[in-house]
Amino acid sequence: MKNIAVFASGSGTNYEAIAKAIETGEVHANIALVVCDNPSAYVIERAKGHGHKLFVFNPKDFAKKKEYEKLILEQMVECEIDLIVMAGYMRILSKSFLDKFKGKVLNIHPALLPAFKGAHAILDAYNFGVKVYGITIHFIDETIDGGVIVEQAAYHAKDGESLETIEAEIHKLEHLYYPKTIEKILKEY
Repeated sequence: MKNIAVFASGSGTNYEAIAKAIETGEVHANIALVVCDNPSAYVIERAKGHGHKLFVFNPKDFAKKKEYEKLILEQMVECEIDLIVMAGYMRILSKSFLDKFKGKVLNIHPALLPAFKGAHAILDAYNFGVKVYGITIHFIDETIDGGVIVEQAAYHAKDGESLETIEAEIHKLEHLYYPKTIEKILKEY
């Protein structure tokens, strides 16, 4: 069974979807580590509830990114991580970190890349007035929301639909497709 590390910064709904998919046998993996850069994030409580090992840090406690990335790497080696799954982790990983896990860092983005990159993708798409929203699951590279696309799924919004409704539909797509895509990738390893 492959070991995955889930990186998250917030509430952890994608983490929760992955954890449940593992528990039900949909995904054949072990969450060996949850990395969180926000000591007050709710994902910490979720991870504790599932009994997963946590590495929590505050980036403000470090002078440079490479200092906390070194600690993360030590945890990754100790846990024998095969795949990193980004689940709302709001930090950009350095090139040197990514080079150590080339082709093994998966991300989910709440837009149909290459459109609407960045942290406010759903809002940006909504303000632009798009009719088709979606998600992209991709291997990340050094560019923001760049890298090889693995899976995409779309949601066709109805006229006049609220931003909150669209966000909820996007999250449904994420929770459905991310575990399935992780399983597909792990089968290829």
